[in-house]
Amino acid sequence: MRFSKMIQAVEAHAAGEPGRVIVGGVLDVPGQTMFDKMQWLAANGDDLRLRMLREPRGYPAANVNLVLPSNHPEADAGYVIMEQVEYPGMSGTNTICTVTVLLETGMLPMQEPLTELALETPAGLIRVRAACHEGKVRSVTFRNVPAFATHLDAPVEVPQLGTVTVDVAYGGMFYVIADAEPFGLRLTPDEGRDIVRISEMIKAAANEQLPVVHPDQPGFAGITIAQLSGPPHAATSSRRNVVTVSTGKLDWDRPSTWTGAIDRSPCGTGTCAKMAALHARGRLGLDEPFVHEGILGTTFTGRLIEETTVGPYRAVVPELTGTAWITGFSSWVVDPEDPFPEGFTVGDIW
Repeated sequence: MRFSKMIQAVEAHAAGEPGRVIVGGVLDVPGQTMFDKMQWLAANGDDLRLRMLREPRGYPAANVNLVLPSNHPEADAGYVIMEQVEYPGMSGTNTICTVTVLLETGMLPMQEPLTELALETPAGLIRVRAACHEGKVRSVTFRNVPAFATHLDAPVEVPQLGTVTVDVAYGGMFYVIADAEPFGLRLTPDEGRDIVRISEMIKAAANEQLPVVHPDQPGFAGITIAQLSGPPHAATSSRRNVVTVSTGKLDWDRPSTWTGAIDRSPCGTGTCAKMAALHARGRLGLDEPFVHEGILGTTFTGRLIEETTVGPYRAVVPELTGTAWITGFSSWVVDPEDPFPEGFTVGDIW
């Protein structure tokens, strides 16, 4: 049997959120920067994203990272992040998974007790410190691209929900952030169906009513992800949040299309966006630890290390710390006779 398009990957998760890392099968793609490579993939190689994220090789909560050589003079490697409906500029969980895979498999040299490296993402250069012991990456701390709030306490009219007050902030993606308590939610796993439905409705309405474009990178535009925020469940945490990643386009006339997958982790770029909104309100200062819970009770710890500006916006530079675990090694192929070479989705779980 002749197979084609063989891909080698390392399976991993960060605080519960899966992050498959492709380490073989794609030598490189055209483009000078990782942003260029991301755009080339979106226009010419999107079959890879579909194949690796849809069934039978993927599932709604899956993420994929493609490791590629970087032309950036300070970068040790680059990677492009792939999600169900978009190519994010940056992702915290995917960064933590990718760093862990690169170091624990020996693709990049590990130095104990601390490995320092830099990775190029489509959003920019990310500097990383990995705490290592006995061949294991115990934690990954990365310095993110600047985060900033574009809207605070903005009213959004949401069909069926009424007026919802939201913040909009960039942490590597544009997030709309709303409080969970007005909807009677404690952000627990049993509330997953309601969390997804409400989050997707707020995101769709906010994207229509609050247009946003990154001042320095106009290729990143629009609110593409929603976060519900609430009080922490643990005394040692600062806040609890749940981020919903879209798995389809919302149709107001067809409630069955309100589909999304909950980020199993506390969400890295979502944590950065939340910290930026809190700082803009004067509620989070520089160098204050911010412990963010996810729906599973796992945590990321963030802090704001300096102030800066992005276009007209006051911005902050966040750092975030979390841990990932490798769960397996896989090879993926396409049979030339496979009727679903790019995978498929079915409405029972998508």
